Amino acid sequence: MPRFNFDRPADFVDAAREMADSGRPTLARLLAEEAADRTPDPDAAACILAEFPGRSLRQEG
Repeated sequence: MPRFNFDRPADFVDAAREMADSGRPTLARLLAEEAADRTPDPDAAACILAEFPGRSLRQEG
């Protein structure tokens, strides 16, 4: 498995795809949410989340 350098939203999306491909959909969704949060364009953020469907599993405190 490749190592990821998380400097850009695209890095989180790449990691999310890797997790989805390896059967880890929950981790993929969390990484996608982080990518969407770091994406300044709301439409692009929505597209990222649409690629990894599901409800948010984040715990807000």
